[in-house]
Amino acid sequence: MSSTDVPTREELVRRVAELAPALKKHSNWQEQNRRVHEESIEALADAGVFKLRRPKRYGGYEADTRTLVDVATEIGRADGSTSWVASVYWIPTWMACQFSEAVQDEVFATPDVRVCGTLSPTAMAAPVDGGVVVNGKWGFISGALHAQWQEIIAILVPPEGEPYPIMALVPISDLLIVDDWDTSGLRGTGSVSTVAQDVFIPAERVLPLPAVLEGQGAAASASIYRAPLLPVASASSVGTLVGMAKGAQDTFLKRLPDRKITYTAYDSQREAPITHHQVAESALKIDEAEFHAHRLSTLVDRKTTDGTPWKLEERAIARADLGAVVRLAKEGIDILAGASGGSSVYQGIPIQRIARDVAAVNLHALMHPNTNTELYGRVLCGLEPNTLYI
Repeated sequence: MSSTDVPTREELVRRVAELAPALKKHSNWQEQNRRVHEESIEALADAGVFKLRRPKRYGGYEADTRTLVDVATEIGRADGSTSWVASVYWIPTWMACQFSEAVQDEVFATPDVRVCGTLSPTAMAAPVDGGVVVNGKWGFISGALHAQWQEIIAILVPPEGEPYPIMALVPISDLLIVDDWDTSGLRGTGSVSTVAQDVFIPAERVLPLPAVLEGQGAAASASIYRAPLLPVASASSVGTLVGMAKGAQDTFLKRLPDRKITYTAYDSQREAPITHHQVAESALKIDEAEFHAHRLSTLVDRKTTDGTPWKLEERAIARADLGAVVRLAKEGIDILAGASGGSSVYQGIPIQRIARDVAAVNLHALMHPNTNTELYGRVLCGLEPNTLYI
């Protein structure tokens, strides 16, 4: 596939922006059915969303992370759960490119293949002839219901030496899906649990996780696949948050002229000075969130292009920017949700769903603002990071 066949960032953003009415149409269905609608998945595929991290030799786009941010922002503006699932697919798809070309041939034989995944080592692996056998369970597997493969993490216990974490690829058909996703936020993501029961994984589909975390596993030739995992994953995730915040802003401003402030003389909420302060304060926080998202993607793309080693502080900044986007998006959304009045609690009003979705993201272990800020501060204070995930 030649480079001229790869759409520009602007073209990709335009495509997904045009999907907004169709994605919004399914938001309530997704809430009720706890998964992304099949028509939304098909629409994303038609727009090329699942090709963004697919290698060019398999018909993909090998998009940079700034493109991921801007595309996810537009999807998230229409529906947060749909954008979350799209973003989640980008990360394990990138991880699949760390494996040998033979494994990639197998994975990318499926057009618009979708790979879900996890970073939680909640399974055990035992070495056997030709590979490993895995048993365990993984929770919060967003997009599993529409995926063909899952990237898993397990602890391998070798005959000699210390146990260590491995990353592996498994056909989703080899795993049991547990429909346990019944939550207050991100309900539409279908983030079910998956279970492995004596699943054999051939050695070629197994890599040591530390090598991937350090950016040392890439078999793909393109430079975008040769970077530490966590900065790449962080940059892949933040656009969804910016999009949620902009979606909240859209829905608030749309309702604003015709909303009274009950038990006051204001026939239009737009006339109240408090509203001016709320709208401006929220807009500034959304602008700040977008700044951190773009600073993060710029860092990742620059380091990917110049090929220089990642400094510890740069890795910590990547996590800090991730946390800042999550915090600022929630703060901006919460201001507007708090100013939306009693009628906003109805299911048909999008802002209540957006507020619940962003609250759920803030609780994610790798995205929690406090966790990311503490890590950054720890490194700035000259201490070693207290996590492998940096």
